[in-house]
Amino acid sequence: MELTVLGCWAPYPRAGGACSGYLIRSGGLNILLEAGNGVLSRLMGFIDFRSLDAAVISHLHHDHYLDLFALRHAIEGARLDGSRTDPLQLFIPCEPKREYELLAGYDRAFAVSAVQSLPAERLPGGLWVHKMELGRLTFYFAPTKHPIPGFSIAVEGEGKLVFSGDTARTGALVALAKGADLFLCESSGQDSDAGIMKDIHLTAAQAGEVAREAGVKRLLLTHFWPEYDPGVLCSQARKTFSGPVEAAREGESYRV
Repeated sequence: MELTVLGCWAPYPRAGGACSGYLIRSGGLNILLEAGNGVLSRLMGFIDFRSLDAAVISHLHHDHYLDLFALRHAIEGARLDGSRTDPLQLFIPCEPKREYELLAGYDRAFAVSAVQSLPAERLPGGLWVHKMELGRLTFYFAPTKHPIPGFSIAVEGEGKLVFSGDTARTGALVALAKGADLFLCESSGQDSDAGIMKDIHLTAAQAGEVAREAGVKRLLLTHFWPEYDPGVLCSQARKTFSGPVEAAREGESYRV
Protein backbone atom coordinates (compact mmCIF):
# COMPACT_ATOMS: atom_id res chain seq x y z
CA MET A 1 0.00 0.00 0.00
CA GLU A 2 1.27 3.47 -0.84
CA LEU A 3 0.10 6.79 0.59
CA THR A 4 0.80 10.00 -1.33
CA VAL A 5 0.27 13.35 0.38
CA LEU A 6 -1.63 15.74 -1.89
CA GLY A 7 -2.30 18.39 0.75
CA CYS A 8 -1.52 18.76 4.45
CA TRP A 9 -2.62 22.29 5.48
CA ALA A 10 -5.68 23.43 7.40
CA PRO A 11 -7.95 25.32 7.43
CA TYR A 12 -6.30 27.13 4.51
CA PRO A 13 -3.16 26.22 2.53
CA ARG A 14 0.19 27.86 2.29
CA ALA A 15 0.95 29.54 -1.05
CA GLY A 16 1.05 26.84 -3.70
CA GLY A 17 -0.20 24.20 -1.28
CA ALA A 18 -3.44 22.34 -0.66
CA CYS A 19 -5.62 21.40 2.27
CA SER A 20 -6.22 17.82 3.42
CA GLY A 21 -5.91 15.21 0.69
CA TYR A 22 -4.21 11.85 0.24
CA LEU A 23 -4.02 9.21 -2.48
CA ILE A 24 -4.02 5.55 -1.47
CA ARG A 25 -2.78 3.10 -4.10
CA SER A 26 -2.90 -0.64 -3.55
CA GLY A 27 -3.66 -3.70 -5.65
CA GLY A 28 -4.52 -1.61 -8.70
CA LEU A 29 -6.95 0.60 -6.76
CA ASN A 30 -6.74 4.39 -6.58
CA ILE A 31 -8.61 5.85 -3.62
CA LEU A 32 -8.83 9.52 -2.71
CA LEU A 33 -8.85 10.11 1.04
CA GLU A 34 -10.09 13.67 1.73
CA ALA A 35 -10.56 16.33 -0.94
CA GLY A 36 -9.76 19.72 0.55
CA ASN A 37 -9.05 22.96 -1.31
CA GLY A 38 -6.54 22.43 -4.15
CA VAL A 39 -6.41 18.64 -3.91
CA LEU A 40 -7.83 17.80 -7.36
CA SER A 41 -5.05 19.70 -9.14
CA ARG A 42 -2.45 17.90 -7.02
CA LEU A 43 -4.11 14.53 -7.67
CA MET A 44 -3.81 15.00 -11.42
CA GLY A 45 -0.05 15.32 -11.05
CA PHE A 46 -0.04 11.64 -10.09
CA ILE A 47 -2.99 9.96 -11.80
CA ASP A 48 -5.80 10.77 -14.21
CA PHE A 49 -8.91 11.55 -12.16
CA ARG A 50 -10.81 9.09 -14.40
CA SER A 51 -8.85 6.24 -12.81
CA LEU A 52 -10.16 6.93 -9.30
CA ASP A 53 -12.05 3.96 -7.88
CA ALA A 54 -13.49 5.69 -4.81
CA ALA A 55 -13.26 8.75 -2.58
CA VAL A 56 -13.54 8.64 1.22
CA ILE A 57 -14.17 11.76 3.30
CA SER A 58 -13.77 11.76 7.09
CA HIS A 59 -16.08 14.71 7.77
CA LEU A 60 -17.80 17.54 5.96
CA HIS A 61 -15.71 20.57 6.86
CA HIS A 62 -14.60 22.56 3.82
CA ASP A 63 -10.87 21.93 4.17
CA HIS A 64 -11.61 18.21 3.81
CA TYR A 65 -14.18 18.04 1.02
CA LEU A 66 -14.42 21.30 -0.93
CA ASP A 67 -12.68 19.96 -4.05
CA LEU A 68 -15.43 17.38 -4.47
CA PHE A 69 -17.30 20.17 -6.26
CA ALA A 70 -14.48 20.50 -8.79
CA LEU A 71 -14.21 16.72 -9.07
CA ARG A 72 -17.94 16.57 -9.74
CA HIS A 73 -17.56 18.62 -12.90
CA ALA A 74 -14.55 16.60 -14.04
CA ILE A 75 -16.40 13.30 -13.70
CA GLU A 76 -19.60 14.57 -15.25
CA GLY A 77 -17.59 15.81 -18.23
CA ALA A 78 -15.74 12.50 -18.53
CA ARG A 79 -19.00 10.57 -18.51
CA LEU A 80 -20.41 12.92 -21.13
CA ASP A 81 -17.48 12.44 -23.51
CA GLY A 82 -17.34 8.69 -22.83
CA SER A 83 -13.90 8.65 -21.18
CA ARG A 84 -15.44 7.37 -17.94
CA THR A 85 -18.43 5.06 -17.65
CA ASP A 86 -19.60 5.03 -14.05
CA PRO A 87 -20.03 7.59 -11.29
CA LEU A 88 -17.39 7.61 -8.58
CA GLN A 89 -18.10 5.74 -5.34
CA LEU A 90 -18.14 8.36 -2.60
CA PHE A 91 -18.25 7.52 1.11
CA ILE A 92 -19.14 10.43 3.40
CA PRO A 93 -20.85 11.03 6.76
CA CYS A 94 -24.60 11.61 6.48
CA GLU A 95 -24.39 14.74 8.62
CA PRO A 96 -24.59 17.68 8.37
CA LYS A 97 -27.70 16.74 6.42
CA ARG A 98 -27.66 19.76 4.10
CA GLU A 99 -24.11 19.06 2.90
CA TYR A 100 -24.78 15.34 2.55
CA GLU A 101 -27.92 15.84 0.47
CA LEU A 102 -26.18 18.37 -1.78
CA LEU A 103 -23.40 15.91 -2.62
CA ALA A 104 -25.80 12.99 -2.95
CA GLY A 105 -27.76 15.04 -5.48
CA TYR A 106 -24.83 15.00 -7.92
CA ASP A 107 -25.72 11.46 -8.95
CA ARG A 108 -24.20 11.73 -12.42
CA ALA A 109 -20.82 12.21 -10.75
CA PHE A 110 -21.09 10.34 -7.46
CA ALA A 111 -22.62 7.14 -6.13
CA VAL A 112 -22.88 8.27 -2.52
CA SER A 113 -22.93 5.98 0.52
CA ALA A 114 -23.26 7.26 4.07
CA VAL A 115 -20.58 5.88 6.37
CA GLN A 116 -23.26 5.41 9.03
CA SER A 117 -25.12 3.04 6.69
CA LEU A 118 -22.17 0.66 6.35
CA PRO A 119 -22.31 -2.62 8.33
CA ALA A 120 -21.31 -2.36 11.97
CA GLU A 121 -18.75 -4.73 13.43
CA ARG A 122 -17.13 -5.20 16.81
CA LEU A 123 -13.35 -5.50 16.64
CA PRO A 124 -11.47 -7.96 18.92
CA GLY A 125 -10.68 -5.21 21.46
CA GLY A 126 -14.36 -4.32 21.76
CA LEU A 127 -14.45 -1.21 19.55
CA TRP A 128 -17.56 -0.86 17.38
CA VAL A 129 -16.82 0.38 13.87
CA HIS A 130 -18.42 0.63 10.46
CA LYS A 131 -16.76 -1.63 7.88
CA MET A 132 -16.32 -1.43 4.12
CA GLU A 133 -14.35 -3.52 1.63
CA LEU A 134 -12.89 -2.24 -1.63
CA GLY A 135 -10.94 -4.86 -3.53
CA ARG A 136 -8.36 -6.28 -1.13
CA LEU A 137 -8.62 -3.30 1.21
CA THR A 138 -10.79 -3.20 4.31
CA PHE A 139 -11.81 0.16 5.79
CA TYR A 140 -12.89 0.62 9.40
CA PHE A 141 -14.55 3.84 10.60
CA ALA A 142 -14.60 4.91 14.27
CA PRO A 143 -16.33 8.11 15.48
CA THR A 144 -14.27 11.19 16.24
CA LYS A 145 -14.68 13.95 18.80
CA HIS A 146 -15.15 17.10 16.73
CA PRO A 147 -17.82 19.82 16.31
CA ILE A 148 -19.54 17.84 13.53
CA PRO A 149 -19.85 14.06 13.03
CA GLY A 150 -16.74 12.47 11.56
CA PHE A 151 -14.61 9.37 11.54
CA SER A 152 -11.10 8.14 12.11
CA ILE A 153 -10.30 5.60 9.42
CA ALA A 154 -8.20 2.43 9.39
CA VAL A 155 -7.23 0.85 6.07
CA GLU A 156 -5.96 -2.72 6.16
CA GLY A 157 -4.46 -4.61 3.26
CA GLU A 158 -0.75 -4.69 2.59
CA GLY A 159 -0.11 -3.33 6.05
CA LYS A 160 -2.27 -1.11 8.25
CA LEU A 161 -2.74 2.63 7.71
CA VAL A 162 -4.71 4.68 10.22
CA PHE A 163 -5.87 8.24 9.60
CA SER A 164 -7.03 10.19 12.65
CA GLY A 165 -9.29 12.64 10.81
CA ASP A 166 -9.98 15.79 12.83
CA THR A 167 -10.52 14.80 16.43
CA ALA A 168 -9.67 15.38 20.03
CA ARG A 169 -8.16 12.43 21.86
CA THR A 170 -10.55 9.48 22.23
CA GLY A 171 -10.26 5.90 23.38
CA ALA A 172 -11.69 4.88 20.02
CA LEU A 173 -8.76 6.48 18.20
CA VAL A 174 -6.22 4.66 20.38
CA ALA A 175 -8.04 1.37 19.84
CA LEU A 176 -8.36 1.86 16.08
CA ALA A 177 -4.68 2.79 15.71
CA LYS A 178 -3.39 -0.28 17.61
CA GLY A 179 -0.32 -1.66 15.89
CA ALA A 180 -0.64 0.58 12.81
CA ASP A 181 2.29 0.45 10.41
CA LEU A 182 1.70 4.11 9.59
CA PHE A 183 -0.35 6.50 11.72
CA LEU A 184 -1.34 9.61 9.77
CA CYS A 185 -2.41 11.95 12.54
CA GLU A 186 -3.57 15.53 12.69
CA SER A 187 -1.34 17.82 14.73
CA SER A 188 -3.18 21.09 14.44
CA GLY A 189 -1.61 22.73 17.46
CA GLN A 190 1.51 23.33 19.46
CA ASP A 191 1.72 22.69 23.20
CA SER A 192 0.49 26.23 23.88
CA ASP A 193 -2.75 25.52 21.97
CA ALA A 194 -3.96 22.66 24.17
CA GLY A 195 -6.57 24.84 25.85
CA ILE A 196 -8.20 26.31 22.76
CA MET A 197 -8.13 22.95 20.96
CA LYS A 198 -9.67 20.98 23.81
CA ASP A 199 -12.42 18.65 22.52
CA ILE A 200 -11.76 19.71 18.90
CA HIS A 201 -8.22 18.89 17.70
CA LEU A 202 -4.95 17.27 18.75
CA THR A 203 -1.71 19.03 19.48
CA ALA A 204 1.45 17.40 18.16
CA ALA A 205 2.34 16.18 21.65
CA GLN A 206 -1.12 14.64 22.05
CA ALA A 207 -0.70 12.95 18.66
CA GLY A 208 2.51 11.47 20.03
CA GLU A 209 0.71 10.23 23.13
CA VAL A 210 -1.91 8.45 21.03
CA ALA A 211 0.84 6.92 18.87
CA ARG A 212 2.70 5.67 21.94
CA GLU A 213 -0.35 4.16 23.60
CA ALA A 214 -1.46 2.53 20.35
CA GLY A 215 1.99 1.07 19.73
CA VAL A 216 2.19 2.33 16.15
CA LYS A 217 5.34 1.80 14.10
CA ARG A 218 5.57 5.26 12.46
CA LEU A 219 3.89 8.59 13.12
CA LEU A 220 3.26 10.93 10.19
CA LEU A 221 1.97 14.33 11.34
CA THR A 222 -0.39 16.32 9.12
CA HIS A 223 -3.17 18.97 9.12
CA PHE A 224 -0.82 21.84 9.91
CA TRP A 225 -1.81 25.41 10.72
CA PRO A 226 -0.03 27.19 7.83
CA GLU A 227 1.73 29.69 10.11
CA TYR A 228 3.41 26.93 12.15
CA ASP A 229 6.73 25.23 11.47
CA PRO A 230 6.11 21.47 11.03
CA GLY A 231 9.62 20.88 12.37
CA VAL A 232 8.59 22.35 15.72
CA LEU A 233 5.50 20.14 15.77
CA CYS A 234 7.67 17.07 15.12
CA SER A 235 9.94 18.05 18.01
CA GLN A 236 6.95 18.31 20.35
CA ALA A 237 5.59 14.95 19.18
CA ARG A 238 8.97 13.30 19.82
CA LYS A 239 8.68 14.26 23.50
CA THR A 240 5.75 11.84 23.86
CA PHE A 241 6.53 9.20 21.20
CA SER A 242 9.92 7.53 20.86
CA GLY A 243 9.31 5.97 17.43
CA PRO A 244 9.91 7.56 14.04
CA VAL A 245 8.11 10.91 13.59
CA GLU A 246 7.84 12.79 10.30
CA ALA A 247 5.93 15.78 9.00
CA ALA A 248 3.79 15.05 5.94
CA ARG A 249 5.21 16.67 2.82
CA GLU A 250 3.11 17.44 -0.22
CA GLY A 251 4.08 15.27 -3.16
CA GLU A 252 5.83 12.67 -0.99
CA SER A 253 4.78 9.01 -1.01
CA TYR A 254 5.05 6.66 1.95
CA ARG A 255 5.03 2.87 1.89
CA VAL A 256 2.77 1.18 4.42
